Amino acid sequence: MTQQLNGLRVAALVTHGFEQIELTEPKRALEAAGARVDTIAPEAGKVRAWNGRDWGDEFRVDRTLGEVRQDEYDAVLLPGGVLNPDKLRMNPDAVAFVREAYLAGKPIAAICHGPWTLIDAGVVRGRRMTSYPSLKTDLVNAGATWVDEEVVVDSGLVTSRRPDDLPAFNRKMLEEFGEGRHERPARQVQPSA
Repeated sequence: MTQQLNGLRVAALVTHGFEQIELTEPKRALEAAGARVDTIAPEAGKVRAWNGRDWGDEFRVDRTLGEVRQDEYDAVLLPGGVLNPDKLRMNPDAVAFVREAYLAGKPIAAICHGPWTLIDAGVVRGRRMTSYPSLKTDLVNAGATWVDEEVVVDSGLVTSRRPDDLPAFNRKMLEEFGEGRHERPARQVQPSA
């Protein structure tokens, strides 16, 4: 793969219970393209992944949410897993980080249950998206148009349904991250709760 993303800084936002392959595979693709990916979590130390039907490996946290600003990064990766985004959507710092990145026009890639954090950030209204099927009603109620496709791109917002979609997700993520900032209508952002 060519090094088309040299110098790009990506924030991979996770906490305990993220789906392991939904971090490791996109991170591998991004790093192979020359990007730097920081694993960012609410807490320092390590976070433990979920791997299929049981707990997976532990991963070192590069920086905590309290240490970072969204303007230090060019793009955001939101892995899924059920526990991970459910915890992140309840964390005001995580929600603010995602909202600010979206408002700055930065590309964001979210897979599986990852769009839950986007819902709480108030940035899905008017967007065409996909997700794990159980999030369909949540996304529709938040104003998104939900479709059942392996990958959907809407103004720099890349979404996919599940780990099986990772090849298509990674291709589109690399493309959108390589394009850089995207214009997004501010009127589509909902006020924070």
